[in-house]
Amino acid sequence: MSALTNVFAALFKGIGTTYSFKDLSGALTSPLAGAFTFAGQIGSGKIVVENTTDHGVQDTSADGTVVPGFVAGDAGRITIEVQQTSMLHKYLLYWHNLHVTTATAGNIAQWAGSAMLLQNTVDGSKHLASGVTPTKIPDKAYDHNPGKLTWVLMAANLVNL
Repeated sequence: MSALTNVFAALFKGIGTTYSFKDLSGALTSPLAGAFTFAGQIGSGKIVVENTTDHGVQDTSADGTVVPGFVAGDAGRITIEVQQTSMLHKYLLYWHNLHVTTATAGNIAQWAGSAMLLQNTVDGSKHLASGVTPTKIPDKAYDHNPGKLTWVLMAANLVNL
C-alpha cells in the first residue's frame, strides 16, 4: 500500500456506507387508481417494511414435548409516514377512497390488486409487495404546526429481493 492509501484508510476507518432517504424510490400501482412513482423527497418522512408472517412456530405439550412447525406465506405491512400536504398523501387518499368505494358497491375484484416496489439505490435493497390493500385513512390532527400522517398498508405477499 502506498502512503496515501494508508492515510485514506486511517481517515475512513469505521465509516460505513452513506445513507440518504433520497436514495429510496418506488411505485404503487393500482388497477383502479393508476400508478404513482416516487423518490425520497416527495413529502414522506419514513417508510417501514415489516414482514408479519412468523415462519417458525412451536407447539409445546403438557409433558414438555416441543413440535416445531413451519408456516408458509409472506404477508407484510408497509407503514408510510407522510406530510399531510404531500402529493403521496393525496395519491394514497385517492387510492384508498377509490378502492373502498368500489368494494362497498359490491365489486371486490380489484380490492387486493395493487402492488408496490421499493428500492434503495445505494445499498441495493428491494421490496416487492403484491396484494396491497389499505387499512384505514390515517388519523389527522388539526394543529398549529404542519404534521405528518401515518398510512398502514397490508400486503398479502411481501418479498425482500
